[in-house]
Amino acid sequence: MFLLVMTSSLLEAQNKRQILNLPNYDRQIVHFGFILGVNTFNFTAKPVEDIRLLDSLMSITPQRASGFSLGIVSNLHLGDNLDLRFLPTLSFGERSLVYQIKNIAADSIYERTKPVESTLLEFPIVLKFKSQRHGNYRAYVLGGFKPTIDLASQDKVDSMGEKLLKLKRNDYNYEIGMGFDFYSQYFKFSPEIKLAFGLRDLMIDEGNIYTAGVDRLTSRAIYISFTFE
Repeated sequence: MFLLVMTSSLLEAQNKRQILNLPNYDRQIVHFGFILGVNTFNFTAKPVEDIRLLDSLMSITPQRASGFSLGIVSNLHLGDNLDLRFLPTLSFGERSLVYQIKNIAADSIYERTKPVESTLLEFPIVLKFKSQRHGNYRAYVLGGFKPTIDLASQDKVDSMGEKLLKLKRNDYNYEIGMGFDFYSQYFKFSPEIKLAFGLRDLMIDEGNIYTAGVDRLTSRAIYISFTFE
């Protein structure tokens, strides 16, 4: 809702003003900028083929949480409607798996939440397909590939008897998104939304109830970003 209101206001203001801001900006071979944004991290959890074979584990539900992201823009001009972008980003967030476990002795069911904090060092390489410029704005879509390193991963931590939910440190994602470029007098401002889908199974099998019921665990995320270039 915020993006829609802001976009409408900028479009209305620019329609009233005929001055073309930064007319040669997109013709630069290379330019730079920075990213501020928020994110929502989540999992896609595929249970084992028949979770009922695990006597006490009833269900596994991913739970999302929000965080924030900071990044740098490096943009290479490939054509009037195409850019290649490298966007190293540091993202902070959290996600959880909620387990429903049956207490056989008491004949009751209880929930246990296993949160996973993540500090992701991300290296997206994306292609940005831009529409023709109309006045001081243009729309675009983008897509690309993103390796990530989880600096907060506990993959090598000795649990000392505690049943941790450990994830692999490295992941690989593909990204798709869309946004708008708005040209002001001094800089270009771009709100955008992106979806990221993990390709690697992140679960480390620790041989306990929290990992035995998961056949495959992959990451997914939503990013709302504000780019200044």
